[in-house]
Amino acid sequence: MIQVISILLENKTGALLRVTGLLSARGYNIDSLTVARTLDPGLSRMTIGVDVEPHLRRQVIKQMNKLVNVLQATDLSDGPAVTREMVLLRVRAAMESRTAILKEAEIFQARVVDSSLEGFAIEATGDAEKMDEFIDVMRSYGEIEVTRSGVVAVSLEAKKLRLSPPIPTGAEAKSKSSNGVLNA
Repeated sequence: MIQVISILLENKTGALLRVTGLLSARGYNIDSLTVARTLDPGLSRMTIGVDVEPHLRRQVIKQMNKLVNVLQATDLSDGPAVTREMVLLRVRAAMESRTAILKEAEIFQARVVDSSLEGFAIEATGDAEKMDEFIDVMRSYGEIEVTRSGVVAVSLEAKKLRLSPPIPTGAEAKSKSSNGVLNA
């Protein structure tokens, strides 16, 4: 079963590698991975869809929270959360099919982002199952090319973030002064 994990981490070299390394070392298959900077350029938000047995979910979150650069890892699989995926799809179709393609795109609340004599580029967002259905429908109109973003998610719980201070690494640990404050 796919576990959706939201991770707030420091935007530093090697942080992504540590997270994916932990998962691959334990034999977990990453289904999707999306990462980008937050409003604070020093932090990134990573959303991972990973194939984990339900009884191992807590352990995965505990292991993530122990990683250097990870400030908070949260399981969004069962709690109140909004999850979405984006699909960019290019469909090549005959002129006779174009009106039907536009109607189908409208049904899926997708939008045409480019049009040419050969067909359309269409953007759609929704849950993974809806995106699978959208792709199947568009496939019936002609040759398609698909790019998917992977899952992004946000918790709807009213609790506040519990951030732990970053763990100093190598050079940062050496630059600590005797009073325990990091020198810039």
